[in-house]
Amino acid sequence: MFELKPIAPDAIPAALEKALRYRMLNEPEQAESICQDVLRIDPDNQEALVTLILAVTDRFHGPRPASSAQARELLPRLRGEYDREYYAGIVWEREGIAWLRSDKPRAGPAAYECLTEAMAHYERAAALRPPANDDALLRWNSCARAIMAHPDVAPSAEPAEVIADLGE
Repeated sequence: MFELKPIAPDAIPAALEKALRYRMLNEPEQAESICQDVLRIDPDNQEALVTLILAVTDRFHGPRPASSAQARELLPRLRGEYDREYYAGIVWEREGIAWLRSDKPRAGPAAYECLTEAMAHYERAAALRPPANDDALLRWNSCARAIMAHPDVAPSAEPAEVIADLGE
């Protein structure tokens, strides 16, 4: 339909700054677009991949939510095992929070499943973390508090089943 215009390689740092700014302005679609432009010319750019993952997760809640699968598909492109585990935790946690904010049926059990999956990723990330980096522990605690603060966020009483993606 349209042929996208490439950006110049030397414009990448400024483009990534703009992507961060758009995330802070709650305009994740703009941040996503910028990251996609960067990744077209530098497919291994780790900052663009992380920002893109976070921008996609910014859109988990709302009238037209992004698919968590879209964010998870980016994870294998992250270079380090710590980053893959940590950002997998972020994706699961943000999906869980989106379920918490949802009025969909089974939101509590869905949030529980997502948050406990996030906690498992954070535990693996914590074992790999660099010195003086407790980010994974802080996120694990946040998930635990979210579960403990909401009585409906509990395992399903029904047989185990796959929780539908919010974006579907």
